[in-house]
Amino acid sequence: MSALKTIKLAGIFILLLASIPGFAQPGGGGGKKGEKIKTWKIAFFTEQLNLTPEEAQKFWPVYNEYESKLEELRKKRRQERRSARENLDEMDDKEIEALVDSEMAFRQKELDLQKEYHSKFKNVLPTRKVAKLYAAEEQFKIVLLKRMHELKEKGPKGPK
Repeated sequence: MSALKTIKLAGIFILLLASIPGFAQPGGGGGKKGEKIKTWKIAFFTEQLNLTPEEAQKFWPVYNEYESKLEELRKKRRQERRSARENLDEMDDKEIEALVDSEMAFRQKELDLQKEYHSKFKNVLPTRKVAKLYAAEEQFKIVLLKRMHELKEKGPKGPK
């Protein structure tokens, strides 16, 4: 990495951390592990999208809001699924149908949220970078899962 690129990334990180209120507060990222992943994600996206400091300043608040709303939706879905797994054998057909309908409603809400934020992303980034964002999201998931798998194979560190 060139010195200019390193300086540029360092400046972007400082700008990003200053523009993310409550970034390191407890509960905002799942503890230290969640904070590390979020920091890594910021670096990964910033590099993949080649964000300028000005773009980063506009983009990250919108993206963080999107992720927050998406996580809220997914949290509710996880709660419903957990309840269903625990009670599926006792549920009657109407309850199961409601559960399946709820899953379809979740998928629609998720799609609606993605469509809403697609236009917001286009308001703060050039279309080419919006396209790169979607690719970066997929790449990040793959890299993160691979890293987690590697850590799992290594086993726990130190004494229990």
